Amino acid sequence: MQKRKVILVTDGDEYVKRTLEEMAKQFGGRCISLSQGNPSLLTGEQLVQLILQTPYDPVLVMFDDSGIVGEGAGERALRYVATHEQIEVLGAIAVASHTRHREWTKVDVCIDRDGELTEYGVDKEGIREWELKRVSGDTVDCLDQLPIPIIIGIGDIGKMGYRDHIRFGSPITKKAIELILERSGYDACTKSHSNFIEFERK
Repeated sequence: MQKRKVILVTDGDEYVKRTLEEMAKQFGGRCISLSQGNPSLLTGEQLVQLILQTPYDPVLVMFDDSGIVGEGAGERALRYVATHEQIEVLGAIAVASHTRHREWTKVDVCIDRDGELTEYGVDKEGIREWELKRVSGDTVDCLDQLPIPIIIGIGDIGKMGYRDHIRFGSPITKKAIELILERSGYDACTKSHSNFIEFERK
């Protein structure tokens, strides 16, 4: 049984959808556009069916709790997809937000709004925070409980004060995907970030 190679993204607004659709074109993969929603509208079972129908890897999938306290629809769907026997998760992009409930996850590394790798967390604007290897967000709480090879924290996809705007090629999101592909050894990855440091969640 061939597993589909998936990258999980913990945000699902229109900016994210447009950005990931463009990234999927650049990397030769697919974006599950129907996974867009704030909060997520599709169940894990529905998302897996769509993933299995896509002709190319990697598959980019969005999940969003829209600030719901505890495990909302986005996290339930994410947990189902991440543990499905026909899915191989290459990595996850943990998107920071100004969540009122301070849900957070451990991460391996973050990318700040200037495109620099950092051990420190970042906020919604992609600005470095003071805590090490930790990102707060609406849909991130379960990430470090799941068998995900690498979790990369970034600010709000497609935004960050226009630093990640699609008009400029969404360089922060693109770098996060490149790092996940490089770490996984996926054939489509570039070698432009061969100096990636091996960070471990602790």
